Amino acid sequence: MRRLILMATLVFVLSVFTSNLFAADTFDLVIPLPLTGKQAKFGEMMKRSYEIAAEDINAKGGIKKKKLNLSFEDSGAKPETARAIVENLIDTKKQPIIVGEYTSACAKAVAAVAEERKTPYLVVASADDDITQKNYKYVFRQNPVNAHYSDGIIDFIRNVVKPKTMAILFESSAFGTSGAEAMVKDAEKAGINVLLKEKYEAGSVDFKPLLSKVKAAQPDVLYMVSYVMDASLLMKQIKELRIDAKLFAGGAAGFAIPEFIDNAKDAAEYVITATLWTTQLKYPGAKEYAEKYKKKYGDYPSYHGASAYSALFVTKEALEKAKDWTPDGIRAALKATNTMTAFGPVKFEDKEGYQNQNFSDTFVLQVIKGEHETIWPEKYASKKYLYPIPTWRERR
Repeated sequence: MRRLILMATLVFVLSVFTSNLFAADTFDLVIPLPLTGKQAKFGEMMKRSYEIAAEDINAKGGIKKKKLNLSFEDSGAKPETARAIVENLIDTKKQPIIVGEYTSACAKAVAAVAEERKTPYLVVASADDDITQKNYKYVFRQNPVNAHYSDGIIDFIRNVVKPKTMAILFESSAFGTSGAEAMVKDAEKAGINVLLKEKYEAGSVDFKPLLSKVKAAQPDVLYMVSYVMDASLLMKQIKELRIDAKLFAGGAAGFAIPEFIDNAKDAAEYVITATLWTTQLKYPGAKEYAEKYKKKYGDYPSYHGASAYSALFVTKEALEKAKDWTPDGIRAALKATNTMTAFGPVKFEDKEGYQNQNFSDTFVLQVIKGEHETIWPEKYASKKYLYPIPTWRERR
């Protein structure tokens, strides 16, 4: 009997020891994302990209010899849900850094919690300028802000299209509103008269009353800030109404992912869009990541995926350089970040009224023969831009 009790005790002690050892050999990171609902396309792309990054990191020894163990929680693109998830991660699970989310509304909710709890938060794909304009010390943003999303597009418009007038349509989210305001300012600087600036509710199914105003205004350029389903439907209805313009342009987001072309079909042809990254860029690791993603999922990722993939490498570097894994130790390491990733250079700066903000080049894609091609700046171009674009009547 004593021997059985001794053996049982030994097994218990060994199991506890092994469990603790395993826990000590992993770094657990839970990432909030919209995995259901209207923004699930973006959430799924980012989830897949995080997973590819974790595989690459673990294949090279992990983080300080600890295996990076990822898991995800679905926010459904609801700010209150995102907030609750992150409160639990910080207060209960004691996670020392938060990474993720997609929509600006969710990122703003998470940022508020992170700042309250003094826990570093790395924003990956949320563009509302306000997120890094609040003098937050613990909030860092890797992707450019909305005010700079259109830098490449306005440069292309100014140098190639040279329009006199523009109309702007945008969805009534934080992303849509700030994107439209940024373009208004850019257009004014370029001497372009904004004839029309109209917002709509996301998920609308009939844009024709709004597009009738556009047709009556006859702008040279129609600029739209939309997520993917709205972007696709807008272009389909523009084709139905035979609204012609010198250029149709999107403010990234829905216009920059493969599903836009899949859904809009031939109505997507010749549309240009802002983007923060393309598969043709020669950033270290960019091609390898893109090819891994395509091999696994059948299509290339957009900038949302590239930013997510690179965010884990930024996190890894911060954790490895931090003097300790306390929130303040990690925050100091993030503040000192100056690295090159598959998404491009990452350095968090305080300038232009932003804090802990990464500034990097933006690019322009055009749909050419059913594919997104990089067209601007020309030094990065995978194909020559197509301009002037044909009228709907001239298209086959």
